Amino acid sequence: MLRNLLNKFATRVKGSDYQLDPKLPLLSLVGLASRRLTWLIRGRLAFPLRRSAIYLGDGSVLRNRAQMSFEPGVTIGRGCVVDALSANGLRIGRNVNIGPYTTIQASGVLSRLGTGCSIGANSGIGGYSFIGCGGGVAIGSNVIMGQYVSFHSENHVIDRTDVPIRVQGVVRKGIVIEDDCWVGAKATFLDGCHVGKGCVVAAGAVVRGNIPPYSIIGGVPAKVIRSRLAVDSSA
Repeated sequence: MLRNLLNKFATRVKGSDYQLDPKLPLLSLVGLASRRLTWLIRGRLAFPLRRSAIYLGDGSVLRNRAQMSFEPGVTIGRGCVVDALSANGLRIGRNVNIGPYTTIQASGVLSRLGTGCSIGANSGIGGYSFIGCGGGVAIGSNVIMGQYVSFHSENHVIDRTDVPIRVQGVVRKGIVIEDDCWVGAKATFLDGCHVGKGCVVAAGAVVRGNIPPYSIIGGVPAKVIRSRLAVDSSA
């Protein structure tokens, strides 16, 4: 009975058929249901006037909530720090999962507000990740990421040597990750990079520049290893 109720509830939230593994023990299901209910109540308390509730993990901090927009089914894991203070705020699509202890920082300094961040439906950010949105970060739909992924969407100006770097300002180009990408753990995205649809980013890669759609990339700096569209010459 509990399994069926959870399956129906998950299907309704996700907007598509969802079935829990039948091998899950009953006690695990009870724990899961209890935890999700607690997180849902916490999300309701955080946004009491909003129609779309979120699942908010224990210990998470949400700042500048008026600039946050959520679709149904969003989960923010335990210990996250999310600050939406920026020109465009934070927009998160349906069924997005933000892993535990992740930081989303929409503005690095108050002297110049950041651009903000958008995350498309059904995407997942691995735990312990960092998204710096000063220059703007746009993550598409169905993007999956490992742990410790970081985004740095601005660069310090270093033209002068007679004044400290920290007071020379920054330049911002923004970062774009298109739909249906798979990002390995500890990948780093630098300001100005644009990753095309369907790419695979190897763990530990440092990504800059424009990456063609359906590429597999890796290395420091990341380079195209091969295309997912390549035809097998032996066929």
